[in-house]
Amino acid sequence: MAKDPELILGEFRRTLDERHRLSIPPELIHPLGGENAACILAKERFGCLSLWNEKRSQSGLEAGVAILEGKLRAGKLESRLAEVQLLGRLLSTRHVPVTLAGRGRLLLPEGFREFLHVEPGGDVLLVGAAVCVEIWSPAAWLSYLERRMPKFRRLFDRLTS
Repeated sequence: MAKDPELILGEFRRTLDERHRLSIPPELIHPLGGENAACILAKERFGCLSLWNEKRSQSGLEAGVAILEGKLRAGKLESRLAEVQLLGRLLSTRHVPVTLAGRGRLLLPEGFREFLHVEPGGDVLLVGAAVCVEIWSPAAWLSYLERRMPKFRRLFDRLTS
């Protein structure tokens, strides 16, 4: 029987080094699959990247792509080709496979660095987002919290009742 996934929780401040690497703390590495784990790095929203266990991420993505391909073959999206193109563009640039190096170091690939908007020597916040690890620029994280924290109690009650 498969083990139930554990929630990935915690908030950690790290510094992006001169080579665009950051160190993921052990508390966040373990649920991703440990050191040398195969992961997927994805662009979530401006100022935020997400780091997923490759198996968890790929299964959902592959299922969605298969549905899309089936609809295209069946001609069900002929009137929505502009949307399909937009989705294709975003899929092409949204995610990239990465491997956590020794001591949990992650190299941020070009294109993802600009999206995160943090220069080498700058701080980032690593946040456990239950099913993945998010990497935030501090300004984007504070802005996100300002909008979302007042709704925390309702969300918690809705998901736990």
